[in-house]
Amino acid sequence: MAEFVTVDRGVADGIAVLRIARPPMNLIDLQVALEVAAAADEIAADASIAAVVVYGDERVFCAGDEMAELARLTHAQAQAMVADFQSALSCLARLSQPTVAAISGYALGAGLELALAADRRIIGDNVKLGLPHIKAGLIPVAGIRRASQLIGPSRAKDLVYSGRFVGPKEAAAIGLVDEVVAPDDVFAAALRWAKQFTDGPGLALAAAKRVFEAGAHGHDRARREWAELFGTEDQQVGTRSYLVDGPDAIRFTGR
Repeated sequence: MAEFVTVDRGVADGIAVLRIARPPMNLIDLQVALEVAAAADEIAADASIAAVVVYGDERVFCAGDEMAELARLTHAQAQAMVADFQSALSCLARLSQPTVAAISGYALGAGLELALAADRRIIGDNVKLGLPHIKAGLIPVAGIRRASQLIGPSRAKDLVYSGRFVGPKEAAAIGLVDEVVAPDDVFAAALRWAKQFTDGPGLALAAAKRVFEAGAHGHDRARREWAELFGTEDQQVGTRSYLVDGPDAIRFTGR
């Protein structure tokens, strides 16, 4: 049973809240990372979940890696854990459901790497973000490629090489985050975004996510995903409904 990560399905119909609760700063060690990945697997197996909000609490999303653990690792131990750690920090990208990170306080190090794997990032206007691994003689294990894809190689290199913190205004300007709201509105804003998918075309959304995740091979993947959707009830009913009644007139079934 998880010690630091929970999945709450009771906030709103069709929405799961994946919450990290390791006070005081929600630092991510291997245990927390694996618990997040296990929670994502639990969500992936639940067809009733249409969208996911990833949250810490009203004070902090995640202030970074657990340096006390990293300082103890030997070379052999690091080699043994790195694949699992990288995979865990990328788990949100593997979910078929749209995901949004609701970020309060700080999203640093592994916390920002986890958030980069979400489909959307909403922050409070007092948040600090960064990938400060370089200051510990390390690099982000899961964040370099995602940051580069999101904000471009030049800006990603600046953040990774300098390890500097980024404030809300700059984060929004460079596309590191998608929405900046008042600190007290972070969770509510994320929930509003997630709710738009509760009656949505889950199969098409999942297909779109797989194309985005394919990166440089996305054009080829899109051909396969597009053609496969023609074998679904959602596509058959959806296209006819769109033709007759226009968009937003159908409740998709996920079949």
